[in-house]
Amino acid sequence: MLPTKLRKGGVLALIACLVSAPLPAFAWGHQAHAAIDQAAIAALPDDGPVFLRAYSDYVGASATLPDSWRSSSEPFSKIAEDPNHGWFREQFAFMKTIPRSRFEFILSLYREYLRIKDADPEGAKRMNVRWTGTLPYAAMEVYGHLVADMRLLRRARAAGNDKEAGFLEQSCAFYIAEMGHYIGDGSQPMHDSVNSDGWRGPNPEGYSLGPSIHGRFESDYVRAIGLTTEDVRQHMAKLGHQRGDLFGEVLTYLDANGDRMEQVFRLDERGAFADPNDRQARAFVYQQTAAGASMLRDMIYRAWLESAHPPRTEGPSPLDPGNPAYNPETGSAPAPIDPAASEPRE
Repeated sequence: MLPTKLRKGGVLALIACLVSAPLPAFAWGHQAHAAIDQAAIAALPDDGPVFLRAYSDYVGASATLPDSWRSSSEPFSKIAEDPNHGWFREQFAFMKTIPRSRFEFILSLYREYLRIKDADPEGAKRMNVRWTGTLPYAAMEVYGHLVADMRLLRRARAAGNDKEAGFLEQSCAFYIAEMGHYIGDGSQPMHDSVNSDGWRGPNPEGYSLGPSIHGRFESDYVRAIGLTTEDVRQHMAKLGHQRGDLFGEVLTYLDANGDRMEQVFRLDERGAFADPNDRQARAFVYQQTAAGASMLRDMIYRAWLESAHPPRTEGPSPLDPGNPAYNPETGSAPAPIDPAASEPRE
């Protein structure tokens, strides 16, 4: 059940509409995205933001909203949002390190485009964010929104402002649905490879070249096996990612899932996605959705712990030209590695 305050103003009707409305098959279908998000919330430690459990239905119903922001009917939204759902790492293998700034990443791609446009015009056509993706930046940007709102929520509760706290709880739930979508996309191995919509390049194994493999795996098969939140939760890892630089942890998470991309093609090649009883295919879906739910739970819990502390104010602003890392091409310094990442504040 949703909290009473969410049942007012027709929000239940909105949720019913979201659940029933057809959405484009850009990522895990709604069933898997909702299961990932709700499993993450159910698995939060008792000292975490357990208020989110009351918003589980709301988050689940909102799980694929970011896909609805990718329609050509809203071109400004589509242009900005499309890259946030993929991370095609083969495209930027030339980078020795991944920039800690969305804008520096884009500039690096453009420089590579200029370098290869004459020698490799076909390759240059895909040397841009449309064909590389910006998923980890989207996830980290929303993570920052979540920490900030959780901090405000704590302040409202401390001041006894229940009405404001209620609004902020719902704001946090929405950010979790958004962040959960990106993290969920990252657990689908095809979202971590240029082979997202069929095999590209040399194909000695004879893998599927058509885009239909994407939907056969992440939507059709998920529906066929009747994936549930409990299926996902049973396969989740123990709590982790509470230490270390979170951006680096997200990149490692995406790499690990991307390394499993070829397994999707192997399963498809032998017709596994046509058989709901195929044990290996089922196990693979459970493994990948659980990986997404585990990472999402860890990020939600870490955000809650981080929000218990006031914002750090040491050091210059990233927008300060006096910042030693300031880049005049972007007008900002990239995000620093968290100085307390190895020893999170208790």
